[in-house]
Amino acid sequence: MLTLQDCIGMCELTEEEIKAIAQHEHVPEIIAAELGEYLIHCENGVPHLRRIILDDIEEARSHGNDKEVERLRKVLKHFIATHPEGPKSLSTAEA
Repeated sequence: MLTLQDCIGMCELTEEEIKAIAQHEHVPEIIAAELGEYLIHCENGVPHLRRIILDDIEEARSHGNDKEVERLRKVLKHFIATHPEGPKSLSTAEA
C-alpha cells in the first residue's frame, strides 16, 4: 500500500506545493498530489498550478493571514524556480 509520503516522493512537487493544491481544491493531499502530478505534465499545467498558488495567496491576504501569505509566497518562489516553463507574466511580483 502506498502512503501519502510515497506519493509525494514520486511526484514532481513538494509537500508544500501539494498542500497548496489541496487547500485550493478542497481535496485531501493524496488527491492533490495526483492532480498536481497530472497538471505538471499538461500543456498549460505549470501556469495553472502557479495560478492555484497565487489564488491561495490572495485568499490568505483577504483574511488577513500574513503568516500564511508569507508561507505561500515561499511556496510560489520555489515552484517558479523549479518549474520555470510557462509565461513570464506569472511571477512572484504578482504575489
